[in-house]
Amino acid sequence: MDQISDIDSQIIRFYRVTKHFGETCALQDLSFNVRKNEFLFITGPSGAGKSTLIKLLYMGERMTGGYAIVDGMNLARMGRRQIPELRRRIGVIFQDFKLIDSRTVFQNVALVMEAAGFKSRSLIRERVEDLLELVGLAHHAEAYPPTLSGGEKQRAAVARAMVGKPKIILADEPTASLDPDASERVLRLLRAAHARGATVVITTHDRDLISRFDARVVYLESGRRVDSPGREETG
Repeated sequence: MDQISDIDSQIIRFYRVTKHFGETCALQDLSFNVRKNEFLFITGPSGAGKSTLIKLLYMGERMTGGYAIVDGMNLARMGRRQIPELRRRIGVIFQDFKLIDSRTVFQNVALVMEAAGFKSRSLIRERVEDLLELVGLAHHAEAYPPTLSGGEKQRAAVARAMVGKPKIILADEPTASLDPDASERVLRLLRAAHARGATVVITTHDRDLISRFDARVVYLESGRRVDSPGREETG
Protein backbone atom coordinates (compact mmCIF):
# COMPACT_ATOMS: atom_id res chain seq x y z
CA MET A 1 0.00 0.00 0.00
CA ASP A 2 2.81 2.45 0.90
CA GLN A 3 4.57 1.70 -2.40
CA ILE A 4 1.38 2.34 -4.37
CA SER A 5 0.82 5.58 -2.46
CA ASP A 6 4.39 6.66 -3.21
CA ILE A 7 3.90 6.02 -6.95
CA ASP A 8 0.65 7.99 -6.89
CA SER A 9 2.52 10.98 -5.43
CA GLN A 10 4.94 11.07 -8.37
CA ILE A 11 4.02 13.15 -11.40
CA ILE A 12 7.18 12.32 -13.40
CA ARG A 13 8.96 8.96 -13.46
CA PHE A 14 12.02 8.24 -15.59
CA TYR A 15 13.48 4.74 -15.66
CA ARG A 16 16.71 3.95 -17.52
CA VAL A 17 15.94 6.50 -20.23
CA THR A 18 18.40 6.76 -23.10
CA LYS A 19 18.48 9.21 -25.98
CA HIS A 20 20.73 8.94 -29.02
CA PHE A 21 21.19 11.41 -31.85
CA GLY A 22 22.78 9.20 -34.45
CA GLU A 23 25.95 7.83 -32.83
CA THR A 24 25.91 10.52 -30.11
CA CYS A 25 24.48 9.52 -26.74
CA ALA A 26 22.81 12.57 -25.19
CA LEU A 27 21.26 10.72 -22.22
CA GLN A 28 22.23 7.34 -20.86
CA ASP A 29 20.43 5.08 -18.39
CA LEU A 30 18.75 8.04 -16.66
CA SER A 31 16.38 7.34 -13.74
CA PHE A 32 14.69 9.82 -11.40
CA ASN A 33 11.25 10.70 -10.03
CA VAL A 34 9.53 14.02 -9.39
CA ARG A 35 6.75 14.39 -6.83
CA LYS A 36 3.59 16.38 -7.40
CA ASN A 37 4.12 20.07 -6.52
CA GLU A 38 7.88 19.57 -6.16
CA PHE A 39 10.35 22.34 -7.06
CA LEU A 40 13.31 20.58 -8.68
CA PHE A 41 16.57 21.71 -10.24
CA ILE A 42 18.42 19.74 -12.92
CA THR A 43 21.98 20.94 -13.29
CA GLY A 44 25.25 20.10 -14.97
CA PRO A 45 27.76 21.59 -17.41
CA SER A 46 27.01 22.53 -20.99
CA GLY A 47 26.39 19.37 -23.00
CA ALA A 48 25.29 17.35 -19.96
CA GLY A 49 21.87 16.63 -21.50
CA LYS A 50 19.69 19.11 -19.60
CA SER A 51 17.88 20.57 -22.62
CA THR A 52 17.48 17.12 -24.16
CA LEU A 53 15.78 15.97 -20.96
CA ILE A 54 13.32 18.88 -21.15
CA LYS A 55 12.54 18.02 -24.78
CA LEU A 56 11.79 14.42 -23.85
CA LEU A 57 9.38 15.55 -21.13
CA TYR A 58 7.15 17.49 -23.53
CA MET A 59 7.75 15.12 -26.45
CA GLY A 60 9.83 17.56 -28.45
CA GLU A 61 12.03 14.47 -28.91
CA ARG A 62 11.34 10.77 -28.44
CA MET A 63 13.48 8.64 -26.16
CA THR A 64 15.59 5.89 -27.67
CA GLY A 65 15.22 3.47 -24.75
CA GLY A 66 13.74 3.08 -21.28
CA TYR A 67 10.37 4.46 -20.25
CA ALA A 68 8.94 7.64 -18.78
CA ILE A 69 5.58 8.41 -17.19
CA VAL A 70 4.41 12.05 -17.08
CA ASP A 71 1.14 12.68 -15.24
CA GLY A 72 0.04 9.13 -15.93
CA MET A 73 0.93 9.20 -19.64
CA ASN A 74 3.50 6.70 -20.92
CA LEU A 75 5.82 8.63 -23.24
CA ALA A 76 7.41 5.49 -24.68
CA ARG A 77 4.04 4.32 -26.02
CA MET A 78 2.53 7.68 -26.88
CA GLY A 79 1.11 8.17 -30.36
CA ARG A 80 1.19 11.46 -32.21
CA ARG A 81 -2.48 12.14 -31.47
CA GLN A 82 -1.86 11.98 -27.72
CA ILE A 83 0.91 14.61 -27.71
CA PRO A 84 -1.46 17.64 -27.62
CA GLU A 85 -3.12 16.21 -24.49
CA LEU A 86 0.27 15.87 -22.81
CA ARG A 87 1.26 19.41 -23.75
CA ARG A 88 -1.95 20.83 -22.30
CA ARG A 89 -0.69 19.61 -18.93
CA ILE A 90 2.76 21.19 -19.34
CA GLY A 91 3.96 24.78 -19.61
CA VAL A 92 7.42 25.22 -21.14
CA ILE A 93 9.73 28.22 -20.72
CA PHE A 94 12.39 27.99 -23.41
CA GLN A 95 15.90 29.36 -23.11
CA ASP A 96 15.46 31.30 -26.37
CA PHE A 97 11.87 32.35 -25.52
CA LYS A 98 10.29 31.01 -28.78
CA LEU A 99 7.84 33.87 -28.99
CA ILE A 100 6.21 34.50 -32.38
CA ASP A 101 7.58 37.83 -33.61
CA SER A 102 4.56 38.56 -35.83
CA ARG A 103 2.10 38.31 -32.92
CA THR A 104 1.65 40.71 -30.03
CA VAL A 105 2.50 39.73 -26.47
CA PHE A 106 -1.22 39.27 -25.80
CA GLN A 107 -1.63 37.03 -28.85
CA ASN A 108 1.45 34.95 -27.96
CA VAL A 109 0.00 34.17 -24.54
CA ALA A 110 -3.59 33.71 -25.75
CA LEU A 111 -2.45 31.20 -28.38
CA VAL A 112 -1.86 28.60 -25.65
CA MET A 113 -5.48 28.75 -24.50
CA GLU A 114 -6.75 28.72 -28.08
CA ALA A 115 -4.66 25.64 -28.87
CA ALA A 116 -6.01 23.95 -25.73
CA GLY A 117 -9.54 24.33 -27.07
CA PHE A 118 -10.87 27.29 -25.06
CA LYS A 119 -13.69 28.91 -27.08
CA SER A 120 -14.78 31.79 -24.86
CA ARG A 121 -13.05 34.96 -26.04
CA SER A 122 -14.00 36.75 -22.83
CA LEU A 123 -12.46 33.98 -20.71
CA ILE A 124 -9.26 34.01 -22.77
CA ARG A 125 -9.01 37.80 -22.54
CA GLU A 126 -9.60 37.80 -18.79
CA ARG A 127 -7.06 35.09 -18.13
CA VAL A 128 -4.38 36.59 -20.39
CA GLU A 129 -4.86 40.08 -18.97
CA ASP A 130 -4.56 38.70 -15.43
CA LEU A 131 -1.30 36.92 -16.31
CA LEU A 132 0.20 39.93 -18.06
CA GLU A 133 -0.62 42.01 -14.99
CA LEU A 134 1.04 39.40 -12.78
CA VAL A 135 4.26 39.37 -14.81
CA GLY A 136 4.34 43.17 -15.14
CA LEU A 137 3.65 43.32 -18.88
CA ALA A 138 0.10 44.69 -18.97
CA HIS A 139 1.42 47.88 -20.59
CA HIS A 140 3.16 45.80 -23.29
CA ALA A 141 0.13 43.67 -24.24
CA GLU A 142 0.02 45.09 -27.78
CA ALA A 143 3.79 45.18 -28.24
CA TYR A 144 5.64 42.77 -30.52
CA PRO A 145 8.48 40.60 -29.18
CA PRO A 146 11.29 42.28 -31.17
CA THR A 147 10.58 45.53 -29.27
CA LEU A 148 11.00 43.90 -25.84
CA SER A 149 14.11 43.52 -23.69
CA GLY A 150 15.42 40.05 -22.86
CA GLY A 151 13.84 40.19 -19.41
CA GLU A 152 10.49 41.26 -20.84
CA LYS A 153 10.58 38.44 -23.40
CA GLN A 154 11.28 35.93 -20.65
CA ARG A 155 8.40 37.25 -18.54
CA ALA A 156 6.14 36.94 -21.58
CA ALA A 157 7.35 33.36 -21.94
CA VAL A 158 6.54 32.73 -18.27
CA ALA A 159 3.01 34.12 -18.76
CA ARG A 160 2.56 31.86 -21.79
CA ALA A 161 3.69 28.85 -19.78
CA MET A 162 1.35 29.65 -16.88
CA VAL A 163 -1.80 30.75 -18.74
CA GLY A 164 -3.24 27.27 -19.17
CA LYS A 165 -2.77 26.53 -15.46
CA PRO A 166 -0.57 23.50 -16.23
CA LYS A 167 0.26 20.83 -13.68
CA ILE A 168 3.93 20.95 -14.69
CA ILE A 169 6.15 23.89 -15.64
CA LEU A 170 9.47 23.15 -17.35
CA ALA A 171 11.98 25.99 -17.45
CA ASP A 172 15.14 25.50 -19.54
CA GLU A 173 17.87 27.85 -18.26
CA PRO A 174 15.24 30.56 -17.62
CA THR A 175 17.71 33.14 -16.27
CA ALA A 176 20.75 32.38 -18.45
CA SER A 177 20.65 35.57 -20.53
CA LEU A 178 19.10 37.92 -17.97
CA ASP A 179 20.53 40.56 -15.66
CA PRO A 180 20.12 40.01 -11.87
CA ASP A 181 16.96 42.13 -11.55
CA ALA A 182 15.22 40.41 -14.47
CA SER A 183 16.32 37.02 -13.16
CA GLU A 184 14.82 37.75 -9.76
CA ARG A 185 11.47 38.70 -11.29
CA VAL A 186 11.35 35.47 -13.30
CA LEU A 187 12.21 33.40 -10.24
CA ARG A 188 9.48 35.10 -8.21
CA LEU A 189 7.00 34.15 -10.93
CA LEU A 190 8.13 30.52 -10.85
CA ARG A 191 7.78 30.50 -7.07
CA ALA A 192 4.26 31.88 -7.50
CA ALA A 193 3.37 29.10 -9.94
CA HIS A 194 4.71 26.55 -7.47
CA ALA A 195 2.69 28.11 -4.65
CA ARG A 196 -0.42 27.68 -6.80
CA GLY A 197 0.23 23.93 -7.00
CA ALA A 198 2.36 23.44 -10.12
CA THR A 199 5.31 21.08 -10.22
CA VAL A 200 8.32 23.15 -11.35
CA VAL A 201 11.41 21.66 -13.02
CA ILE A 202 14.26 24.07 -13.80
CA THR A 203 17.45 23.31 -15.70
CA THR A 204 20.40 25.55 -14.90
CA HIS A 205 24.18 25.53 -14.68
CA ASP A 206 24.08 28.39 -12.15
CA ARG A 207 25.02 26.98 -8.74
CA ASP A 208 24.51 30.35 -7.06
CA LEU A 209 20.89 30.31 -8.20
CA ILE A 210 20.39 26.78 -6.85
CA SER A 211 21.91 27.72 -3.48
CA ARG A 212 19.12 30.25 -2.94
CA PHE A 213 16.46 27.53 -2.83
CA ASP A 214 15.68 24.71 -0.46
CA ALA A 215 15.04 22.32 -3.33
CA ARG A 216 16.18 18.92 -4.52
CA VAL A 217 18.85 18.84 -7.23
CA VAL A 218 19.50 16.24 -9.92
CA TYR A 219 23.03 16.40 -11.33
CA LEU A 220 23.92 15.37 -14.90
CA GLU A 221 27.32 14.83 -16.49
CA SER A 222 27.78 13.59 -20.05
CA GLY A 223 24.17 12.43 -20.18
CA ARG A 224 24.33 10.40 -16.97
CA ARG A 225 23.03 11.12 -13.50
CA VAL A 226 25.73 11.64 -10.87
CA ASP A 227 25.49 12.01 -7.10
CA SER A 228 27.40 15.30 -7.05
CA PRO A 229 29.32 17.46 -9.53
CA GLY A 230 32.48 15.77 -10.77
CA ARG A 231 31.69 12.28 -9.52
CA GLU A 232 29.42 9.74 -11.21
CA GLU A 233 26.99 7.66 -9.18
CA THR A 234 28.05 4.10 -8.43
CA GLY A 235 24.61 2.86 -7.39
